[in-house]
Amino acid sequence: MTVFQKEFSLSPKPRGFHLVTKEILQQVPEITEIKSGIMQVFIQHTSAGLTINENADPTVREDFETFFNRTVPEDMSLYKHTYEGADDMTSHIKSSLLGSSVSLPVTNGRLNLGTWQGIYLCEHRNYGGSRKIVVTLMGN
Repeated sequence: MTVFQKEFSLSPKPRGFHLVTKEILQQVPEITEIKSGIMQVFIQHTSAGLTINENADPTVREDFETFFNRTVPEDMSLYKHTYEGADDMTSHIKSSLLGSSVSLPVTNGRLNLGTWQGIYLCEHRNYGGSRKIVVTLMGN
């Protein structure tokens, strides 16, 4: 079995949900060496998350942002942990709801995603900056 791991940073993104599949794959050309395996993508932050969802219609990403903002309102009177502003604790909550990693099947050197699937960076901070990622490839 082959195991490969790489750490890198995604370019800074504004608040919202962003397709980052291509940006991640550009960092791991070693994926072509995996005939059958798994790619795990982990984000080393507590105020941004990762998920898999639709890669075609950008309004899906807009609706995600609207939903999460309504579900977790930025009302500082609701939270104690507000040291970095109104988006501080709410970003931690949203990140926990979505998760910090995704695992994807690799088949014949490519991600085996559904037709309309892509990896989202879920940026919950108003000024999140670059985000550190760890990708682990495992397989034969």
